[in-house]
Amino acid sequence: MKAFILAMTLALASQFSIAQQTNAGSRDAQAQSVQTPSAQPPATLPGVESVDILKQNQAERSQTQPGNLAPVFRSVADGTKHYSSLPALEAGVLIQGKTQFPGQGRATTAGEAWRQYRNGPLTMIGGTLLLLALAAVAAMYFFRGQIKLDGPRTGRLIERFTPTERTIHWSMAISFVTLAVSGGIILFGKHILLPFFGLTLFGWLAFLCKNIHNFAGPVFTLSIILFFIQFVRDNLPGTSDLKWLSKMGGLMNGEHVSSHRFNAGEKIVFWGVVVALGLVVSASGFVLDMLIPGFEYSRAHMQIASIVHVVAAVLAASAVIGHIYLGTIGMEGAYEAMRTGYVDDVWAKEHHDLWYADIEQGKIPRVRSAEQSIPEPVAHSGASA
Repeated sequence: MKAFILAMTLALASQFSIAQQTNAGSRDAQAQSVQTPSAQPPATLPGVESVDILKQNQAERSQTQPGNLAPVFRSVADGTKHYSSLPALEAGVLIQGKTQFPGQGRATTAGEAWRQYRNGPLTMIGGTLLLLALAAVAAMYFFRGQIKLDGPRTGRLIERFTPTERTIHWSMAISFVTLAVSGGIILFGKHILLPFFGLTLFGWLAFLCKNIHNFAGPVFTLSIILFFIQFVRDNLPGTSDLKWLSKMGGLMNGEHVSSHRFNAGEKIVFWGVVVALGLVVSASGFVLDMLIPGFEYSRAHMQIASIVHVVAAVLAASAVIGHIYLGTIGMEGAYEAMRTGYVDDVWAKEHHDLWYADIEQGKIPRVRSAEQSIPEPVAHSGASA
């Protein structure tokens, strides 16, 4: 009995000693944990995995979470170039890295950023600008009416444009309108036509417009070059242009402002729209069609070219709306000049008096082209409203 009691006493003493040692070790560990903050468990970010997990590669993730492919997709979406046996440019980059275009609130993958930019600001602002241009010419016609000749026509005609000049002009005009209509359907069609046409019909229409756009583009570029060569001499700036600009050409009050063969407004269209914007539209279009040898057709370059192309095209179309208005219903006799090539003396004197004076003085021939049948004079349609 004494031996049993002695054995139990020794066992309890041993357990008590082990418990004391365990508690002391736990207190030491807690003290060490307090003294060394780096030993704390890694903090977690709100809504995402822990920092350590974000650093895992796919092999490590497969051990802790089999079937979780987050590290692979994270590597694919960061724009890093990986190995690919395909010879194509950027074949090793499945998804572009993040980017942010001007005006966008946050960065996202470059392809998505471009898509949002094209379907958002470019489409909305571009469409608004075109509508404002149409509203401006409508208001001018409503309040000002057609700019008519003050005096009766004389029946004496002056050749304003030769057949060659008219051919170049109409080539540029027809190709530009073709590009504007087809490009407008491509840019705005998804928002305007698609709900009415449906996916199938609109898909065929967009495909047709794309091919028409691609073939009309080089014709437009060639006509720009020929137009520049033909008309650059008469579009050089002069001192009379400042006075014309200061009085806005008399468009609002009907005052006659002196000008040579082309006034300051026409020169602005020549240099700003035909030359500057026309060449920008052409160059960016050639990039999109991959027609420039040696150019690196990366996705980033194509996205930038697309944005530049849309901006320049919308600005050009907005400006040309006013030019088309004045060249057709906005001014009496203007359309006749480009259709037949001839204008009446009174039209030349009222709208381009300095040019008319050079003709009267013999500095410029009244008829510049080879001998041809002169059209019948158009009867006077009435006095100015």
